[in-house]
Amino acid sequence: MAVKLERVAMVSMHTSPVAPAGSGDSGGMNIAILSIASELAQRGIEVDLLSRSTGQPAVTAVADGVTLRELAAGEPGVLPKNRLGEVADEFGEAVADLAGRVEGRYDLIHAHYWLSGLATLPVALELGLPFVQSFHTVAAMKNRALGPGQPAESEQRVRTEMYLANQASAIVASSGAEVTALIDDVRAPTDRLWVIPPGVDVDLFSPARTTAADRAVRAELAIAPGRPIIAVVGRVQRFKDQELAIRALAELHAMRGWAPVLVIAGEATPGDEAYAASLRTIATELGVRDNVRFAGAVSREWLANVLAAATVTVVTSRSETFGLVALESAASGTPVVAFRGGGLVESVSSGVSGLLVDSREPRAWALTIARLFDDAAKLESLSVSARHYAEGFTWASSAAALIGVYAGLLS
Repeated sequence: MAVKLERVAMVSMHTSPVAPAGSGDSGGMNIAILSIASELAQRGIEVDLLSRSTGQPAVTAVADGVTLRELAAGEPGVLPKNRLGEVADEFGEAVADLAGRVEGRYDLIHAHYWLSGLATLPVALELGLPFVQSFHTVAAMKNRALGPGQPAESEQRVRTEMYLANQASAIVASSGAEVTALIDDVRAPTDRLWVIPPGVDVDLFSPARTTAADRAVRAELAIAPGRPIIAVVGRVQRFKDQELAIRALAELHAMRGWAPVLVIAGEATPGDEAYAASLRTIATELGVRDNVRFAGAVSREWLANVLAAATVTVVTSRSETFGLVALESAASGTPVVAFRGGGLVESVSSGVSGLLVDSREPRAWALTIARLFDDAAKLESLSVSARHYAEGFTWASSAAALIGVYAGLLS
């Protein structure tokens, strides 16, 4: 007999789901958790978002049916991600204590990222609750795509992901590429794997805002009217390789004697501050510093403006488990130029929502971008088809699929 699903604990130990995307360790995972939680709540399922407090423990109503509970674990303040494993047991104890006090308890625990699983799998086992794991990024997948000088993910993470994958009641992946890594590298049981792609807010990210967005972005960032804009969005870190975007911009300038304006939206991930600073130096050395705008972390509303105002968005990451920004850009009617790797081959439909580049050579990227700029008809066609492609991904359908997974575990 099926058990009614009433209350779910979604765990994001290392970053608060409400933290602004593009800041600190906040990115697409935060957006996904909050969006799915809101959809579940609209269907009558209460959701507690459990995260480690960086100040005083607090309880905050995020939306009707969605509550953020920040729990104490370790010394107060922000901890480097490589030290969060040290407080996983303490965080898990706080979750267990909370679960014992929550009226009606939780029906299941859904951990997001390996640190959350490390902390709360023991809690689920102790309480006899189904345990769902979403990794969002897989260590082996990242390690295969590292650039020169980039450190590999820790052995602790690699081993923990293997353990979690074999202990979880269900594993939710966001792309076929992630599933392949989970099967081949993490040895996850195939009968517990589910693929649920993320959605996109097609009301917020929309071509309908283009005219007003264009004026606002140009006024804020001092960009002349009519000058093409290239957007690159995400936390600034070596793995996302914003340097490639700057070098491609310089190639465009060398090819044509002029260059569009590159808008980099996002701030440095902790530990990547020196890399972020180096981008300004590189832009200066290449003679395109006046063509680059560093916008920092931006609100969701402002991000929608940037993507709507852009001529193209580039996703230079060495790999993405999925690549939510590519969907948000497509929903805005802005074609995407992305690296052909990982989940980007699923978030970008080549020839429909954008173009994929096989090389990591800046000139190859410059030539691909130039090809779009030189073909107004192609650019317009991609803009229309990109929007249609993005409309096929909704948070409502993601939530419905996830409820199906949850219900199967409770049957």
